Amino acid sequence: MNNEVLTVGATAVPLNRYDDTTRKAMITVETDQIRYWVDGNDPSASAGHLLEAGDAVVLETRNEIKHFKAIRVTLDATCQVSYV
Repeated sequence: MNNEVLTVGATAVPLNRYDDTTRKAMITVETDQIRYWVDGNDPSASAGHLLEAGDAVVLETRNEIKHFKAIRVTLDATCQVSYV
């Protein structure tokens, strides 16, 4: 299992530490709000699924993991990511 600390800033960022064996990813937002899409499109501060600090999301497929992108809403956010 790989882990990653993802800093989410003003530019949309993808996940980075997955590999060919990755099946799922759990993302927990530690600070501030983020928005994300799992279709490869760039989210914005006003468009995308909203996660608050303390929220978590599980990406259930390799396609979702590969196409995940997140952006901050106001301030840079830190996310913890676990891959299995």
